[in-house]
Amino acid sequence: MNQDDKQKKIALVTGAGSGIGKAVAQGLLNDGYSVVLAGRRIEPLTELAEEARAQNKEALAVSTDVRSAASVDDLFSKIESSYGRIDVVFNNAGINGPAVEIDELAIEKWQEIVDTNLTGVFLCARAAFRLMKRQNPQGGRIINNGSISAHAPRPLTAPYTATKHAITGLTKTLALDGRPYNIACSQIDIGNALTSLSERMLKGVRQANGSIAPESMMDVKYVVESVRLIAGMPLDVNVLNMTVMATKMPFVGRG
Repeated sequence: MNQDDKQKKIALVTGAGSGIGKAVAQGLLNDGYSVVLAGRRIEPLTELAEEARAQNKEALAVSTDVRSAASVDDLFSKIESSYGRIDVVFNNAGINGPAVEIDELAIEKWQEIVDTNLTGVFLCARAAFRLMKRQNPQGGRIINNGSISAHAPRPLTAPYTATKHAITGLTKTLALDGRPYNIACSQIDIGNALTSLSERMLKGVRQANGSIAPESMMDVKYVVESVRLIAGMPLDVNVLNMTVMATKMPFVGRG
């Protein structure tokens, strides 16, 4: 895809106010996409949009709670009224829970994590399908942020791990159901990307044997490059699953 083509593309990033979402949004802006920045806190989204406009890039900040169907529908109404279409959706918004035994986990906290990490992705994919099916040209690409936890859990992460395993099933179903409408769906599983939100891992992370140990991290730019690679492919090509991770993190192997 050349630069002129990318300037015509519209991308949505959820959870765009910080961490991986912010980094990916900046990468897509640098590629010439018009980027819709979604998240619950409007202040960091507005700041990022203003920075983009100062560099002659197109960004739209929209306060969105992905747990709410009405909020997500409002987001996509704004996208359609502003741009008329959506080409790439990066479903990134997600939260973790407290590191407690499952019998100590509040039902409300379980529901909050499921609503954000799973139902939020479903609601955004649902709205994206609706618009991608009727826009001209038809189709688009949905990229779901899974996690290494989509493959193996960390200790004391039952709700987070359960939602990320579920994202894999949702991704595969969307990839199948999107075929008649030229909609591709991918999942990117990220391991130990260094952002302001993950710096704490350098000091130590709970391991399977109960110990606390620092872990290897990778520059978040490699996540950005991975999303850009998938987003830039023609719709007759798909990366169904991608894992990008710090080489020495404790994932491959036992412990």
